[in-house]
Amino acid sequence: MKECQLLKNIKQLKLKYFGHVVRHNNLEKVCLEGAVEGRRGRGRPRRRWTQDISDWLGFSVRESSILAQDRDGFRSAVWEATSYKDPP
Repeated sequence: MKECQLLKNIKQLKLKYFGHVVRHNNLEKVCLEGAVEGRRGRGRPRRRWTQDISDWLGFSVRESSILAQDRDGFRSAVWEATSYKDPP
């Protein structure tokens, strides 16, 4: 049970930080939205931070950014994404 609570806390903090970053114009937002020039290295692509956000919320990163502008709506989406659900 403690592992579930720990994972829930990590998800909540990560999603809350995402909402904070996309609501402000700062270096973190530029890094999040920016693209790197050049070629990708060989092998399987690394798991991206934004992939977790889109998987947990069920929206694309762009849609999640728009949702984050409405704090109350974003908070309810974060609560819904991190609420513990009993397996069937």
